[in-house]
Amino acid sequence: MWSKVDAYIKKYKLLNSNDLYLVALSGGADSVALLLLLKEHGFNVHAAHCNFHLRGAESDRDEAFCVELCQQLDIELHRVHFDTQAYAELHKVSIEMAARELRYSWFAQLCKDIGAAGVCVAHHRDDSVETVLLNLVRGTGLRGLTGIQPISEQTMTCGQNPQEQLKLCVLRPLLGVSRVEIEEFLAKKGQKYVTDSTNLEADVLRNKIRLQVLPMLRELNPAVSENIQRTAENLAEAQTVLNAIVDKYKDSNVLELSELEKYGSSEYIIFEWLKNYGFNGSQVRQILDADCGGIVSSAMGYEVLKDRSRLIVEAISGPLKRMVVPEEGTYVLDENNTFRVRKCAVYVSKMPHIATLDAAKVRFPLTIRGVEEGDWMIPYGMKGRKLLSDLMTDLKMNVFEKRRQMVVVDAQGVIVWVVGLRTDQRVAVFDATKEVLEISQNWTL
Repeated sequence: MWSKVDAYIKKYKLLNSNDLYLVALSGGADSVALLLLLKEHGFNVHAAHCNFHLRGAESDRDEAFCVELCQQLDIELHRVHFDTQAYAELHKVSIEMAARELRYSWFAQLCKDIGAAGVCVAHHRDDSVETVLLNLVRGTGLRGLTGIQPISEQTMTCGQNPQEQLKLCVLRPLLGVSRVEIEEFLAKKGQKYVTDSTNLEADVLRNKIRLQVLPMLRELNPAVSENIQRTAENLAEAQTVLNAIVDKYKDSNVLELSELEKYGSSEYIIFEWLKNYGFNGSQVRQILDADCGGIVSSAMGYEVLKDRSRLIVEAISGPLKRMVVPEEGTYVLDENNTFRVRKCAVYVSKMPHIATLDAAKVRFPLTIRGVEEGDWMIPYGMKGRKLLSDLMTDLKMNVFEKRRQMVVVDAQGVIVWVVGLRTDQRVAVFDATKEVLEISQNWTL
């Protein structure tokens, strides 16, 4: 069996003979075989055992077995005890999720403490096949059909310092061999192991796939596991290619749909782009089917807007703040908007972030606020009034831009400045103007 494991390690460059590794040791056949193989072939390993206290005396039996095995093999064993039930209740997660979070956080901390390059876990080919079938039954995208990966990087919360994030490299050297091969290897060695009784019960979906579905599929084709795993590896290669495409767009909050036409199909790329903002597959289809201006919100606090031939993602924000400006001075509306208001010699600004108005025609106090329904002005250079909603539409502003648009209103109710866009004809600077009221957005010294 080692020839297969060694070939798999080399293919995916899993292990370095000069590094120290943890082996997650439960006492079951898979982890015992992994520990034996790595020890026999010269790798520097420590073992790590978690007692989750979920199976009473059986949990303690497993721990005692691991202690005795590591003594026989002269391998250093690290042990930890968890109150998994209490953790699950406190964090409102399932027992399975609680056990996962506890063990991987501990592995990350332990790797840091002893200088280990990563933790080796004993997932084998059948585990990967079960994962593919499980995801297929539940419904999945391409990534869910790639099975368990040989290497994964995880970020875990540090147990000693909850503010610290630790990187953990998880390595799976046994993915190239089956459970039967593992058991045959142990039988030839005369090596005992323990069995988790819960794995023999067909009361959860994964166990039903393992104990009922896969045996039926093997009746149709004895090589079904090998074929499914080979297909998963092929799909993983395709996933790698798609990841390279998606990476081109991941740092932008704007996606030009026309840019994706060269790939033939864009839905998958859009899904991969949007899932980082908390959008799911049905929401992706919803936004693609929407008309221009359609918006969909995610559970992570983002909105995606379909704006003509592009998608735009922004964090959901509350309504714009409202601020009264009683006199000249510098005013901070929020962290992104500072306004300076002052009177100065006559000139006409040509910069969009500075408005120059006839000071004699503007009445304090001024109010800075967002655009409201029914707002209108007489844009500079025009005679008739125009709704601001029409003005913004004419300027091809999208919904997000319209929400952010601010106006400055004087005490007479005149919208003297649509910030960054237009001033009002009624307060414009003319030849007879004697003094200018200058309003600057984000003015700095």
